[in-house]
Amino acid sequence: MSYLVLARKSRPQNFAQVVGQQHIVRTLRNALLRSRVPHALIFSGVRGTGKTTLARIMAKALNCESGQPPEPCCQCRSCKEIAAGSSVDLHEIDGASNRGIQEIRELKENIRFMPVTSRFKIIIIDEVHMLTTEAFNALLKTLEEPPEHVYFMFATTELHKVPVTILSRCQRYELKRVPSSELAAHFTNLAQSEGIAVEPAALNMVVRASGGSVRDGLSLLDQLFSYCGEQVSAQDAAEVLGMVGGEVIAGTAQALLASDLAAALDRLEAVTASGMDIKRFINELLAWFRNLVVCKVSKDPAQLLDLPADELAVLQETAAAHSAQALFL
Repeated sequence: MSYLVLARKSRPQNFAQVVGQQHIVRTLRNALLRSRVPHALIFSGVRGTGKTTLARIMAKALNCESGQPPEPCCQCRSCKEIAAGSSVDLHEIDGASNRGIQEIRELKENIRFMPVTSRFKIIIIDEVHMLTTEAFNALLKTLEEPPEHVYFMFATTELHKVPVTILSRCQRYELKRVPSSELAAHFTNLAQSEGIAVEPAALNMVVRASGGSVRDGLSLLDQLFSYCGEQVSAQDAAEVLGMVGGEVIAGTAQALLASDLAAALDRLEAVTASGMDIKRFINELLAWFRNLVVCKVSKDPAQLLDLPADELAVLQETAAAHSAQALFL
């Protein structure tokens, strides 16, 4: 069998495996337990946070033949077919390439018929905001009074582009960026399962670069594993990701605060030599100073800053050593 990238290999198959989004997982579980699943759901949020994954798990749970609600068994015929993408009663549509009224008319004609082998027909439309206005209008009546054997599940990264008339007919679930601590724990477990040792500093770089997206982080980990083999160091991560460690950014900021321009220029030269994009470095430096100001003015910066404990400690120590006026200027 061909190699599966981590993003596909580690995709959650039930609610217990979902990383983060516990507020949504709890709601969906309770809806399944109490038979209060709405006929149309829309999942929104930034890329790689689990929108389509949650929709597929819901499809499994609704059509599972032998599991105990709310978790699908992942062993019955229906669960295996959905996991393999071969279920005839699960229609997963890409809204970007099937966005016209003709495709929606064909979909409406299809859902008139009863499911072939499952209890329900599940329609998943990814990037639903890409549908045309005419296509959305064609969906309105069906969403308001759908057949009892059909469930609609939509996913979008741009909720504001979905017409209000569609949103009013769906139950909305807004996915959050996954916290750094949960991403770090998840990536650590994955590395261990792959038999690869990753230095904490390298892991922090991956978490920082992923920006709260599980899929982005997994893609970066895949790249690191291919480059480094069984041992991933911070230096390797910096070379592959085009980043510098948090200590380099902190050192540059502290040199600027101390008006030590020679040290700051030395740091900048090291960053340039490493091949990191200067614009990216400047953005990270600005973010560091922003976090520094938060540490200075907030009584509990840990609640406002989603950062590893060691980075937060450096920020707090630096903030305590300088006046608010110096930081604001």
